[in-house]
Amino acid sequence: MNRTNRLILGAVVLGSTLLAGCASNAKIDQLSSDVQTLSAKVEQLSNDVNAMRSDVQAAKDDAARANQRL
Repeated sequence: MNRTNRLILGAVVLGSTLLAGCASNAKIDQLSSDVQTLSAKVEQLSNDVNAMRSDVQAAKDDAARANQRL
């Protein structure tokens, strides 16, 4: 290959690498945002489950008291 062809090939390879890197960074940023969103949802669901546990325990206690009266 002559020098011009190598220069053109190098420019194409470099350009492709840069474009792939930009797209990859954008995808990584999007995935990172998705992970943060899902983590927040998991935290909220965990809080909801914990709140329900106390409600369920209170209902069980009420039912046990009601059954004792019978």
